[in-house]
Amino acid sequence: MLVKWIRCTVVDRRGFERGQRKWAGLLGEPGFRGQGGGWSVGRTGVAHIFSFWESRAFYDSFMARSHDRLAASQSGTFKDSQVKLFDYRFDVKTGFEPRFTDSDVVRVAHCRVREERAEHFALMQEKVWNPAMAGSPGMVRGMFGEAPGSEFLVLSMWQSAAEHGKYRAERVERLALRAQIEADIAALAGDIVQLEPGWIV
Repeated sequence: MLVKWIRCTVVDRRGFERGQRKWAGLLGEPGFRGQGGGWSVGRTGVAHIFSFWESRAFYDSFMARSHDRLAASQSGTFKDSQVKLFDYRFDVKTGFEPRFTDSDVVRVAHCRVREERAEHFALMQEKVWNPAMAGSPGMVRGMFGEAPGSEFLVLSMWQSAAEHGKYRAERVERLALRAQIEADIAALAGDIVQLEPGWIV
């Protein structure tokens, strides 16, 4: 599965939201698995969208055919768009599927990892972080993805920002020490995204 993550700064909120609803047109696309997104909790005007495809081939075919027609309605409503593609590697918790209807927030972590530490980082995700997140009340599901150049994406879906906050307060520091995160990570950027029901496809 291929994961597309888009982050942008919105300059015309009403126009952007109107355009976001047009992406319902993705439903007929071969290989399309689901899309959701919302607003950054901490950064005003920043939107995140997560889109899932069965494979790179299906995604490339969509980009060549239908993308520009669907995207036209949002033209001029945002700036500073950043788009990243990741290959799905494994679940956080079990049974990941690109559904957004049973979660309120998504935590996104974008990690640039030192090349010689990439395998250790992935192993720690599996052995340290995943069990801790999976055992946290309010954590619904998540996934771990990888891009060339030792870049990783960790997406976790939560019932509420409060539940994620509790997990963060109680466990993150201790887990970071156990996973030797300082040694692995060259750069880490993250955000909490308040999901918008109207953006779900």
